[in-house]
Amino acid sequence: MKINNLEKIAESLGLTIKIQIREVLGFNFFRVVLATQDDGVVKIWGELKGWTVPIINSLNLDTLRVIKESPPYVSELIWATTMAWALEKTSCRYARLLAIYDDEGYSQKLVRYFRLIGFCLVKEVGSSPSDLLLRLIWGGAGTLMKGDCVNILAKINNKFNNLDCNQPA
Repeated sequence: MKINNLEKIAESLGLTIKIQIREVLGFNFFRVVLATQDDGVVKIWGELKGWTVPIINSLNLDTLRVIKESPPYVSELIWATTMAWALEKTSCRYARLLAIYDDEGYSQKLVRYFRLIGFCLVKEVGSSPSDLLLRLIWGGAGTLMKGDCVNILAKINNKFNNLDCNQPA
């Protein structure tokens, strides 16, 4: 699935996809946003931020936010758009993320969620000296996970097959 297909799906649901990119020293810092616009008022329902590392062809995902009361398919559109962008516009073929440990145990829910999407566990990033670089990159300790962009996009694409995207929202 291509970005323009995803934009049509979003439009049929009354949503808008915005991809913002800033290049610095060969790194692409990106933000994928899903929003609605009504009478000039923009409501952001979800976003995913990250950066690319061209040397190792890696898409690194940093911040995912989806508003609890968001319309259907916001999360799926964010993931699909991010993977499609990586495949169409970069040399990245896999994505990495870190489910940061927290006091409430929310990271365990995130790991379960990311596994459902198609990510697998790489390693637990903790306090060992060999984890120092990863802790600096990601800003903490947690579960490092990796996923294949093609597989994740295909898995999410299956959820869109039952939508009738020819009808206006």
